Parts: sequence; structure tokens; C-alpha cells
Amino acid sequence: MSNLPSEPEFEQAYNELVSSLEHSSLFEQKPEYRIALKVVSIPERIIQFRVVWEDDAGNLQVNRGYRVQFNSALGPYKGGLRLHKSVNLSILKFLGFEQIFKNALTGLNMGGGKGGADFDPKGKSDAEIRRFCVAFMRELSKHIGADTDVPAGDIGVSGREIGWMFGTYRKERNKFEGVLTGKGLNWGGSLIRPEATGYGLVYYVGHMLEHYGAGSWAGKRVAISGSGNVAQYAALKCIELGATVVSMSDSQGALVVEGEGSFTPEDVNTIAALKVKRQSLTAFDHKGKFKYLPGARPWLHVGKVDIALPSATQNEVSKEEAEGLIAAGCKFVAEGSNMGCTQEAIDLFEAHRKEHKGEAVWYAPGKAANCGGVAVSGLEMAQNSQRLSWTSEEVDEKLKGIMKNAFFDGLNTAKKYVTAPEGELPSLVAGSNIAGFVKVAEAMQEQGDWWAKL
Repeated sequence: MSNLPSEPEFEQAYNELVSSLEHSSLFEQKPEYRIALKVVSIPERIIQFRVVWEDDAGNLQVNRGYRVQFNSALGPYKGGLRLHKSVNLSILKFLGFEQIFKNALTGLNMGGGKGGADFDPKGKSDAEIRRFCVAFMRELSKHIGADTDVPAGDIGVSGREIGWMFGTYRKERNKFEGVLTGKGLNWGGSLIRPEATGYGLVYYVGHMLEHYGAGSWAGKRVAISGSGNVAQYAALKCIELGATVVSMSDSQGALVVEGEGSFTPEDVNTIAALKVKRQSLTAFDHKGKFKYLPGARPWLHVGKVDIALPSATQNEVSKEEAEGLIAAGCKFVAEGSNMGCTQEAIDLFEAHRKEHKGEAVWYAPGKAANCGGVAVSGLEMAQNSQRLSWTSEEVDEKLKGIMKNAFFDGLNTAKKYVTAPEGELPSLVAGSNIAGFVKVAEAMQEQGDWWAKL
């Protein structure tokens, strides 16, 4: 790849997968899979386009729009649309690459993709955001469809934006089909979809707790970063199950519990209302209940915690912060965000797991721990195909089953391909990477996307 410009986020995601494969027996047992790795690491196609829209003053504005259609061996491309000023091809390739294997771990028929634009919704009026969404979808609609590519929301794209985009697609293509997920309940959306990533994260960690012999969520102190959709519903589910939530954050700073207090459902709902208005946590009048730390992430300020759930954005736990979490007694780290930990932090967690065995910190990667969101997107696609709606209870039960399968798929794959001494916890990052990769590689081989002379 030396002839290509540097893509640090994508290279990090690629190297994490390669490290897991190289430090397992997979290539010893199946050396031909090295060829599959070469093929799967290059997107099937990348679409880049300009988005021209008009601001409230009548001035022309232009942004870059993207869709990375990375792999369709298991089904239509599936992955979110991100509207944020940081969006570039490296970030979207990293997210799309992760999405391939995350979707594979759900057990549903979904390929991997990601898209978005370098449009910043902050500071824009509702009318400007709507005009941008219409202009964006007019271009993107040429490349997606219910059996081709089914985007969803991501950072900067809530149900409101999905509605504007879906309406534009319907008018442009003269089709009413399940082309987007996260839709309104009256026009094809699924119950539990907004909650799914946060709920699924908690369900996944529940299996970690049980396997570790650490009991239930009751009484656990939980540090959460972020205050968006994932963090909100993870916090609410933790509280429902008896845990104490001691932190939330946003890009401006962190709120941390003082003393023995906890976030309550009312606190979380107040924060959610602020975020709908695109306001910072500084607007939350908590009456001194929490300590606000401007410009900080919560990890080094939460005191003793049992569980850490990074749920904001990529690379939000550094090596130093990982050391702080371990020193604070943290035993479980599971990513609600995509690639929430730096590679140095992951290496530290994995070294601690090997050294301390049954007393170690146990790390779960986002491609497994946060796959609940895309899983319910897949369930929404299934409901759209059948022209029916399932109840909240039906969707929630299916979500629980998918997260259980994702956990045990990673756990058992690690046991199969990664040699470990007695008493050592299996590597969930290695097991999840290998399990997802093997599913995709096998499908690609059977469809003739790669082959090898043996």
C-alpha cells in the first residue's frame, strides 16, 4: 500500500485484524486464507461525490459525500452514514472494514459498508440540515437500494435525518422500499432500534460477567463515555439491571459522579433532551450532583470502577487511560463505540489478560460488543421484506439471542485457534476477529471472489 496516501484509521483497523490472525493458528491450518485477507482488505467500490446545497442566506455551499461499499459476500452492503467535519476516506474505510466482520458476527445476511460527508450539523439551522440531506440523498440514491446497499444513521444522522433522506429517495427513485434503517415506526421502522446498540452492549457484557464468575450487573460501578444514543441506552439498561453509572461525556468534557452517587434515568433523559437540541453537557443543570471536567474524558477521574464502556468515538481510551482503569480495579472493558481503544490500550489489556489470568481485565472489541445496533437494523430489513412489524418483546428477545451468539462465537473461536494456558481468559478480540473473518472468507471463496492453488 506504499503507493497510497496514509490512512491511519483504516490502517489501525486493518493491523488489528491482521495481528489477531497472525497470532493464531488460522494461517497454519488454512494458509490459503492469506489470499482472502488480501482480497477482503480492498473495498469492492468507493463512491465519492459532491453535495451542493444552499444555506439560509442563499449562499451556495459544497461538501464531499462518500459511500464505501466494502464487501457484499454475506448480503447487501450495510452500515451507517456519518455527518461530521472529521469525515474522510480513511475514517469511512476503517468503519466499513470493521462493519464487514461486525455484521458477520450477527449471523444475519448483511455485507459491510459505510458512508457520510464532511458536513458539520453543529451551528446549522434545521432548514440547512434538511436541504443538505436532500442534496446528499439525490446523489447517493443512484448507488443504493433494498437489495444493494442499506445505509443507517451514525454520528450526526438521527431519525429526523433518516426521514428526510428516505423521503428524498422515495421521490427520486419512485420506490417505497427498505432502503434505510432507523426509520419512523409508521413507515417501516423497527421497535427497539434506537435502543439496540446500548442494550446489546449491556447484554454482551452480561455474558462476560457470567463467564468470568462475576455475577450480575447488580452493584457494579460502571464508567460510560459519550452521551449520544449508545451511551444513553447503555446507561439506562445498566441502571435498570442494578448497576451504578458514574460518568457520561461529550466532545466538550465529562460529567463524573461525586462520592457514592449515580446517574438516574431522569438524569439520562435530561441529557438526551439536550442532545436532541445539539447542546453540550454544560447546559445540564445538575445542581452540583456531578463534577464537570472541561476537555476531559472520564477514565482517569471516576475512581474505583468494575466496568468501562467507551461509547463515544474511535480511539477514546489511550494507553495511559487503560493503565488508570486497571489501577482503579476495572475488570471489564467493552466498546460501545467503533475502535474505542487505541492499539496501545488494547495491547495493554491483552497483556494484562495473559499475565493475570482469572484476575485479569477482560476486553471486548466493538465489532462484537456493539453489533446489536446493526443486528436490529438487519431485523428491520427482515420486517420490511415481509411487510410486517414485530413487538418490542419479540425484537428484544431476538437481540438478546444475537448478542449471546456473538459472545460465544468469539469465545469458542478463540479457544479453537489461540493457544492459551490453563486458567487464562480467552481473547475476545482475537476470537471475534477470526470468527468474523472466516465467515466472510468462506462466503467469498464459495462465490469465486478468491481462490488458491493448493
